[in-house]
Amino acid sequence: MLKQRSIQSFVRRQGRLTRGQKYALEHLSKQYVIPDTPKLIDFTQLFKNNAACKIEIGIGNGDSLLALASANPDCNFIGIDVHLPGIGRCLAHIDAQQLHNVRLLCGDAVEILQHRIASESVHSFYLFFPDPWHKKRHHKRRIVQTDFVQLIAQKLHSQGIFHIATDWENYAEHIFTVLQSNPSLKNTAVTGKYTPRPIERPLTKFEQRGLRLGHSIFDLVYQK
Repeated sequence: MLKQRSIQSFVRRQGRLTRGQKYALEHLSKQYVIPDTPKLIDFTQLFKNNAACKIEIGIGNGDSLLALASANPDCNFIGIDVHLPGIGRCLAHIDAQQLHNVRLLCGDAVEILQHRIASESVHSFYLFFPDPWHKKRHHKRRIVQTDFVQLIAQKLHSQGIFHIATDWENYAEHIFTVLQSNPSLKNTAVTGKYTPRPIERPLTKFEQRGLRLGHSIFDLVYQK
């Protein structure tokens, strides 16, 4: 059994909601946000189909989730985040684009995975540019730790994919070490540690900013 997680990998910086974000949260949550209950989520009941379900952890402003859902209408997507402005922005775009294959969850991803997601039920997990907590004394806050990867592996469907991207080399090395230590996951890179950016991974504004700053981008794609 996983130990109770006490160190959070995020800081609740809700910020000020724009008028559009506030409207979306008030008027669209019932349609697109999964209710906060202690029950396991039944993907078939939620989406009214049997399509593969893929989850993005930490959606930011929602760009990657929206792009993935739009490009893959035959799959279902769930986005998890703790920050209301990003949830509100994403809601507005889901509605504007009429993306019926997307739902959102607001809360701590680890707690949600532990209590709301059934084992071997998710076909892909995405974790794009998580907070690197680059100061050494903060490394313990990084979300990618042994227990977290064990949890991901438990929830992944057979042959499921865990895809992480970061623009911090030190974090990439840490992620690689943690992933390699899990016997349930196998690196899909043909050579070396990292995979060239898969064409299906959207190029986000955050990533473009990192590239402008001269950061390298590291993709790690592991399969169960």
